[in-house]
Amino acid sequence: MTHDQVHQDDYPTVNFVLDAIAGWVNKYRALAGARDELGQCSPEDVRQIANDLGISVGELRTMSAKNPHAADLLVKMLTALSVDPEALAKSDLATMRDLQRLCTSCGHKGRCAHELAEGTAAEHFQSFCPNAFTLDALLKSKERALHR
Repeated sequence: MTHDQVHQDDYPTVNFVLDAIAGWVNKYRALAGARDELGQCSPEDVRQIANDLGISVGELRTMSAKNPHAADLLVKMLTALSVDPEALAKSDLATMRDLQRLCTSCGHKGRCAHELAEGTAAEHFQSFCPNAFTLDALLKSKERALHR
């Protein structure tokens, strides 16, 4: 090793801890930024955004405090149920927004991700998904359309 090279020891435990801390800081910054974006709006703007989305101001504030990817499992769930998420958003935006709203606030994301990964979500979603009623209605509507 020459004098021009810098010797850097490898400490896996320290690197792991530093990476974990950096990840936490980045997550905090992203969440704080999302909350701050809503905080930059006037109360009237916040009311108008909530009204446009068809939700209360409180629900909007709760949703804005969540991770921006909090409803990502919804697309996977719809796909597992053979429902095209893009087609649904185009044909019934209000239903899609309601599904997203409930998915964002769901407390069963771990189970949902597990069921999706195992390929069992379509059989078990009724027992844990807050969107089960709406998803069942979508499936029944799709089934009726196929039998016409």
